[in-house]
Amino acid sequence: MHRKLRATLSVLLTAFFCLETALPATGPGDFSDTDNSRSELRPLIERFSLDRGNILRYYTVTTGSLERRDRLKRFYETGQAALAAKNFDTLSQEGKIDYILFRNSLDHDFRMLQREAAEQSETAPYLPFSGSIATLERSRRKMDPVDGPAAARALDSLTNEIDVARKAVETRLRAETPEAVRSRRVIGNRAVMEANGLRNNLRAWFTFYDGYDPMFTWWAAEAYRGAESALNGYVTFLSDRVAGATAAKVSSTDDIVGNPIGRAGLMSELAYEMIPYTPEQLIAIANKEYAWCEKEMMRASREMGFGDDWKKAVEKIKTMYVEPGKQPALIRDLAREAENFVAEFDLVTVPPVARETWRMEMMAPDRQLVTPFFTGGEVISVSYPVNSMTYEQKMTTMRGNNIPMSRATVFHELIPGHHLQLYYSPRFKPYRSNISGTPFLTEGWSLYWELLLWDMKFQKTPEDRVGALVWHMHRCARIIFSLSFHLGKMSPAEAVDFLVDRVGFERENAAGEVRRSFGGAYSPLYQAAYLVGGLQLKALHDQLVGPGKMTNRDFNDAVLRENRIPIELIRASLTNQQLTKDYAASWKFQGEVIPVD
Repeated sequence: MHRKLRATLSVLLTAFFCLETALPATGPGDFSDTDNSRSELRPLIERFSLDRGNILRYYTVTTGSLERRDRLKRFYETGQAALAAKNFDTLSQEGKIDYILFRNSLDHDFRMLQREAAEQSETAPYLPFSGSIATLERSRRKMDPVDGPAAARALDSLTNEIDVARKAVETRLRAETPEAVRSRRVIGNRAVMEANGLRNNLRAWFTFYDGYDPMFTWWAAEAYRGAESALNGYVTFLSDRVAGATAAKVSSTDDIVGNPIGRAGLMSELAYEMIPYTPEQLIAIANKEYAWCEKEMMRASREMGFGDDWKKAVEKIKTMYVEPGKQPALIRDLAREAENFVAEFDLVTVPPVARETWRMEMMAPDRQLVTPFFTGGEVISVSYPVNSMTYEQKMTTMRGNNIPMSRATVFHELIPGHHLQLYYSPRFKPYRSNISGTPFLTEGWSLYWELLLWDMKFQKTPEDRVGALVWHMHRCARIIFSLSFHLGKMSPAEAVDFLVDRVGFERENAAGEVRRSFGGAYSPLYQAAYLVGGLQLKALHDQLVGPGKMTNRDFNDAVLRENRIPIELIRASLTNQQLTKDYAASWKFQGEVIPVD
């Protein structure tokens, strides 16, 4: 019996070890392909990032208190001193890149504190009571004893302060000139967001004591209800009368206000992203790319029988949608097609776990108002109509998520795009994303694959090419309308018209796109980052892969292992470029550009 058991175990173990040796080098359970970075700056950056997280979680009052800003300023100065103590010349290439990255990040942090101070000085007249709320929450954070009667008096006083503030704003509105409306709406929109933050601060302060301190509740509960009601009403007043936006206008562009930062603000952001072009030069690059798209559109349009009227070709592909209930299957099949294409041409290393674990969900109807197309990563969120939508809404969503346009971007969201990128990011030099996380690499990586696969003839039919070109035009338009908005040369309504006229978007899809762009969730350069970052990576690819210095796979793997840092620094790493302590961006990846008025 024992001999039979030993023989059985021997067979099983032999089969197991044969199976293990048959697995690919990057198969499940094999961790040989791991982060082996040895940057001398890594411990400093990791410690800085962790400490900054602690500080930001403690100092949660962002309006009406200088305490948080002063604390961050002192913290950043400590970071600068620690960095200055490093001997740049003795660092490895990886360490030098991290030195420049960290220095650049700290410089940007200081500029952001200055911008925050300037913006809050503009919203201060709308929020004169902010200091009262900040004082209450600061006392709680310091764990000072609470006095019930004093708390009730403070809340009654706050209610009166809010009432006085509202009357003062109403007086200013009556005296307002027509020219001041746009500026008032922008500042008012920021005031609404700050007022919402103060409302959260006040709620956190009250709920901390309520019920746990019986005397506090006895004294302060009624006074809090009055102050909360006054603050809620004031937020609504700011939203309606000052920012000029109401929930009832969600299908219009009237609710899109945004926060234009001006040319100086854009130049500051471009310096942080290490883009050595002006906003005007980036717009010129976008116009050049758009002209190329139009030529390609006409070529595909002629093949489809529409002559040079490419907008008719776009209208044609909008009719090529699947029936309700079939979109998930379409997305699945398109994703597998792209995965197989990448594998066939050995373009990038796709770990089996990455291919195995991406998932799909359906996008909620309300989210489709601001995100009319699917989004992705580890989870691809599919935008498609539900039964509760109107006929017009259903048709808009299906037409905007047609087969050719979906085929051109499923791989952007999954493999080899965002999902693969997000698989690598926490596994290779993850500390870098804490001080960078640049959208020019985040979105540029996926856009680069659109450019590369176009060159590799992934789009086989003219309809597929039109679908891809719509997105390319879209990314050109994003550069133009977002930078023009921040330069004060284009309004949100004009941006919507621009997407409809120049790209062929459905109007409600265009409104959703602009609403998302200026809603406050994205940095000022985010929309420009897609195509600009893609062009950077494609230029670097052509520089290294074109002449045979690297294979496609080696290049793409190397980019993924650098994590989300400015692409100019990825170039410095891949080319072993000589770096200096005061290194500044200089790589003109599109050559010299002369902006056109």
